[in-house]
Amino acid sequence: MFPQRLDSPLAYDIAKAMRDGFNRHYQLFRAESARAKHRFETADWHGQQRAQRERIEFYDLRVSEAVARLEKEFKAGDQPMDVWHQVKLHFIGLLVDHHQPELAESFFNSVTTKILHRAYFQNDFIFVRPAISTEYIEPRDAPTYRAYYPERETLADTIERMLEDYALQGGYANLKRDAERVAAAILGRFHQVKLRANFQLQVLSGLFYRNKGAYVVGKIINGFIELPFALPILHDSADKFYIDAALFGEEDLQMLFSFARAYFMVDMEVPSAYVQFLRSLMPRKPRAEIYNALGLAKQGKTLFYRDFLYHLNYSSDRFRIAPGIKGMVMLVFDLPSFPYVFKVIKDFYPPQKDTTREQIKGKYMLVKQHDRVGRMADTLEYSDVGFPLDRFEPELIEEIQKFAPSQLEIGDRDGNGEMEVVLKHVYIERRMIPLNIYLHEALDQMEHPEHAKRAGKQLEHAVIEYGNAIKDMVAANIFPGDMLWKNFGVTRGGKVVFYDYDEIEYLTDCNFRRVPTPIHEEDEMSGEVWYSVGPKDVFPETFGPFLLGNELVREAFMAHHADLLDAAFWQSHKERIQAGQMLDVFPYDEAQRFIHDGHAPYF
Repeated sequence: MFPQRLDSPLAYDIAKAMRDGFNRHYQLFRAESARAKHRFETADWHGQQRAQRERIEFYDLRVSEAVARLEKEFKAGDQPMDVWHQVKLHFIGLLVDHHQPELAESFFNSVTTKILHRAYFQNDFIFVRPAISTEYIEPRDAPTYRAYYPERETLADTIERMLEDYALQGGYANLKRDAERVAAAILGRFHQVKLRANFQLQVLSGLFYRNKGAYVVGKIINGFIELPFALPILHDSADKFYIDAALFGEEDLQMLFSFARAYFMVDMEVPSAYVQFLRSLMPRKPRAEIYNALGLAKQGKTLFYRDFLYHLNYSSDRFRIAPGIKGMVMLVFDLPSFPYVFKVIKDFYPPQKDTTREQIKGKYMLVKQHDRVGRMADTLEYSDVGFPLDRFEPELIEEIQKFAPSQLEIGDRDGNGEMEVVLKHVYIERRMIPLNIYLHEALDQMEHPEHAKRAGKQLEHAVIEYGNAIKDMVAANIFPGDMLWKNFGVTRGGKVVFYDYDEIEYLTDCNFRRVPTPIHEEDEMSGEVWYSVGPKDVFPETFGPFLLGNELVREAFMAHHADLLDAAFWQSHKERIQAGQMLDVFPYDEAQRFIHDGHAPYF
């Protein structure tokens, strides 16, 4: 234990420099998020996507700046541990009345571990647990949320006033019509319930921007009932705004804030207050995932790791090799009681996988920075992750030693007699049911007459979703590369999501071709490829033999997605993207949209 004293002026200066470094980071982060409003108003769609990509890099840049300053001005890495202990205590004092204390603590951790070169979960000089409460922090600029009570006006009038308060520059095509549609949808939800004296709409003060959409997010309160809702605002063909739908309930909000979608841009003075409000709308969604959805990925990682350690303390099952077909590039394992999977890049790959560790990491970064359109799982990336050795199945340890020995260390890092498994680089994703297993289960159930009808619907739904997932990625300029069923998963909500990124490419980098007509009969009869194939050539008609061996699967696929086997489908989308066009990909069902005039843009 270190003495509880504060007698080092140097420690205070270091703490203040770190606080200033974080404040600079959040000022830039918030400014970029605030500019999303102007980009939305002016229909700068490509600028919006570019800003979303670039903002992801902000955090690491600011951490590097802070490290460089501390080393240059204070020789921070040479200071004794007693000084570093005082740095932390001073930093806590500097966070009193701060509006983003939890983010500042994570920034402190990032900077400190780079200087002291220690894994953060072992470091005595960082915030393993939060030191500053985020409860009831009051913003200075604007309230976190606004409440609207339709006491002396109609509900439609209240909604119209609420939308006007967001002060979008450009004007609605027909605001009164949209407000009446939303009011009718809300009243339809309460048609058998009396409107109580406390009936109100509570909406977060900032709009949520992503690609070509802006969203009002809030809840309706009526008596003891709280109903989450969201209103997507889009541009029509004349670049006027309109409300495209009214989304209600936790499930709709979960889809909107899905881990398979790009991060929102929203201007937040007190992010913890936004997270608390959103958690009241989606109580099953971990706070870590909400921070991620708001673009605060480092805080999401911090909270995820705290949740993970807590789970380890209160569980006793063992890490195991994940069920399903083993990958050629990734070694995948899980803890049955924990709803995530852990992925380690192997040290070597079979000849057909012409890749490197750095190339694979580049593919995962591509997905992180790209619009995931609800079809590509987000990943958390960690270095030097420690696990208790006694929680690993021996077969899993053998698997890692065989395929990824460079990524594995086993030892007593703390000197406390407890052996640890340390993995140098790990990706962590939400666990899903592998699509190939999902289909096999449906086919097995179809052999039982009492389950055949339901299983048939399950199979058809999965095949339709699989094709839709590919088409959504195509709309966002992504070619999945390896389209086998095993590389897709089924979420809790029944959505099909892609999660194997080692062969992913931009659609515009691919050359989609038809298989040439054979010139000689022996070419046609040959089992070998007899025509020339370039490194980026793709022949969609050859997908069938790998995907459609089962007749029932083939029937469902050909009924809904036969165009995926046609090179013309892929080539037309490539040309459309190269021309700067963007297609519609909605984070809600088509049936939920209002009937409207004009074209609804991709978002």
